[in-house]
Parts: sequence; C-alpha cells; structure tokens
Amino acid sequence: MTETALEKLTASEALARLSDGRITAVDLVSTCLERIRTRDGDVRAWLSLNETAIAEAERLDALPKEKRGRLHGLPFAVKDVFDTVDLPTTHNSPLFKGFRPAADAPAVDLLRLEGAIILGKTDTTEFAACGNDAATANPHDFARTPGGSSAGSAAAVADFHVPLALATQTGGSTIRPASFCGIYGMKPSAGLVGREGVKIYSVTFDTVGWYGRSVEDLTLLAEVYGIVEPLRETQPVDAPLTIALTFGPYRQKLEAGSVAALETAAQRLRDGGHNVTILDLPNDFEDLDLYHRTILHREGAAAFRSLARRYGTDLHDDFHHRVENREGRTLGDLVRAFDGAARAQVIFDEIASRFDVVIAASAPGIAPLGRKPGDPVFNAFWTLLRVPCVNIPVPMAGIAMPVGVTLTSMRYDDVALLAHAARLAPLLDPKPEME
Repeated sequence: MTETALEKLTASEALARLSDGRITAVDLVSTCLERIRTRDGDVRAWLSLNETAIAEAERLDALPKEKRGRLHGLPFAVKDVFDTVDLPTTHNSPLFKGFRPAADAPAVDLLRLEGAIILGKTDTTEFAACGNDAATANPHDFARTPGGSSAGSAAAVADFHVPLALATQTGGSTIRPASFCGIYGMKPSAGLVGREGVKIYSVTFDTVGWYGRSVEDLTLLAEVYGIVEPLRETQPVDAPLTIALTFGPYRQKLEAGSVAALETAAQRLRDGGHNVTILDLPNDFEDLDLYHRTILHREGAAAFRSLARRYGTDLHDDFHHRVENREGRTLGDLVRAFDGAARAQVIFDEIASRFDVVIAASAPGIAPLGRKPGDPVFNAFWTLLRVPCVNIPVPMAGIAMPVGVTLTSMRYDDVALLAHAARLAPLLDPKPEME
C-alpha cells in the first residue's frame, strides 16, 4: 500500500481492496490490532479485544466471493452497551464486570451476518447514561474529552484503530463525539434500527448510531440496517440544493469554534453553487431541551429502578438521582413534555420539507478539557424531534481541534439526507489536494 496507509482507509476503500484481492481480511485486522497495540495505552478506547479476530479473518478470507457479505472482512468497534456473546458487556459499570450475555444484540448480529469482524468493545459513559465517565482520551489532544457517551467508539475510528464503530444516542452521544473527534457519524431516525440487546436508558430516545470516515461508510451501514426506502425524491446531481442553516434555539451557548464552523460551512456551500438560507427556528423550541430532560429522567427512573433497589449505594448516585426524581418532575410535567415534543415534531417536519437539508451545530464548540461527555444541548432537541442526523467535519485554518456540523431533515428522510450529505461532504470537509 503506497497511496493510503492500510489503517487509514475508509471502510468503502477497504472493501474495494478486499474485493479485488489487493488486501486480505488478515492484513486489515492485523494492521488494526498493531495500531491499537501502539496507540491505545494513551487513547484508552477499548475495554476488551477479540482474541479470535485473526482466526475469524482467516475464515473469511477462505470464503468464495459469492458467499461474502456486504461487510466482508471489515473490523468493527462496538460500544460496550451492546450485548455480545463472545465478549463481556460491562456497560462500564463495576456491577457488570465480566458479564457475558447469552446472545448478540441484533444490531451486532447483522454485522456478523454480513461478514464483519467484531474487534472488541469500546469504553462508554456508564450505561450510556451518567455515572462513571469513560477513560478514553481525544486522539487529537489527550488532555481533552472525545465526548460521550460513545467515547471509545469515536476515538477508535478517529485514531485509525478501526474503520467503523457502533454507537448510541439518547441525547447527543453519537453526534457530539463525532464532532469532537473529527469523524463522520450518523444517528438515524428513531425506531429504524432495532434496539433489542442494548441497555435501555430512555425507551423514547435511545437510538443505535454509527461512525465511519466518509458518508459512503455511513450509507453502507444504513443499507445493512435496512434504511433503503426514500421518503421523498432527491435532487438531480447537477441541481443546486436548497439548504437552511440554523444557529438553533440556544445560540447564546455556541462557542467560537462552532460559530466559525457554521459560518465556514455556509460560505463553502454557497461557493459550491448551493442556495443557503439562514433559518430561525420557532421561539418555543427553546422549551425542547426541558422537554427532553423531563422525559429522559422519568424514563431513566424506570430503567434503573431495579439496579438501585438491588445494589443500593454500590450504584452511582447519578442513577439514584433519576430513580428518586430529585428534580421533582411531575406526571403533569411529563404529559406536557410529550405533548410539546409531538407538536414540535410536526412543526419541524413542515419547516424541513421546504429544504433539502437543514444544517446546525454538532456541539457547543471544540472538545473541552477533561473526560466529561460534553453538553448535549445542541443534540438533544434533534433526538427529541426523532429526525436523522449526520455529522460532517469542517476543518478550518486556525482551529487545531476538530469541529463539525449536523445535517438533518424531516423524520424518516434518512435516504435523501445521506445522498445530500454525500454531495456536500467534499465542500464541507475538503481534502488537502482539493483545497
């Protein structure tokens, strides 16, 4: 390999080389394991590794081409809240140390059925909720967080340990780490990917997501998960897109890095011939973060009640906070939150229907110092609206740390959103040779 180091290939590039015989699955897995060996002492993305990965790669290499799946030979990282039959599922909780589920989560099983190799389990905020923070460092600056709760998965892709990784999002746990780590990430529309075998925090908001190094990589996984039905037609490839750019209902919380990313995105897209309009969302969308937290904490109480009862003070106090409803959120508050969310979903779908894409901030700014997951305020209301979200990095001169923007659209407009994201990514994330 001379044009691109093996570990730095996108998943789609790796698949092409696997298909034509330029590389083998053993080559790819071995390279990834060596990268982990040399880097993970500092990055700390992994909680466990698959000791049979090379043997699995050898088996896949021996398969005839007609029996190979769509993910043949690709190494994957899996966030340690997904059940895996051959690796511990600890949820980064001392209460589940060494726990071995009886079966894979279906989201993991689908990967294996398509020929993926689960390289290991990645660190996460405890139960992908609160409590213990992941130990993972941001590969771009070890003093900073990679974001959470999908910390290890984001860092593993960003630091070239694997080309693809599974994540989850309940507030902003897929998109925000993608922004902090400078990678591509997708949170699909709510309910399109099964959540069986994934630790529940909120039955309303929990969503399976994933990371890659290109929009093509994100689309590859979307298709594996059955996200192939369009809600509406996409524009012809030569037609300018109609794009709304919004600073959102919490603009006062935006830091310089994200403001610059939004302004840079708008300029690059206009220079690329697309139509960009600044969009002010309705004033009452300011209530959406409150609605999200109200639903999240009441549903979190149900999700963690048994653990609180069984383990008492051995369970982190953050979970008792939910179970005991220390913020005093009433059932009336919960009803108002669900009703407000339902109204906002209809309103936003009507707004988004006027545009091909809506672009917003993926995070308050660059990754902060420490290991805290980061503020989800710029993600949680999209999760509440149940819409698809794609993070695309926006590299800029003068800003050393990564920062991205979110592309979104109406509920269930995932197929069109990915198609538009593929067109816009070369403008938003220009490679050195394109600049």
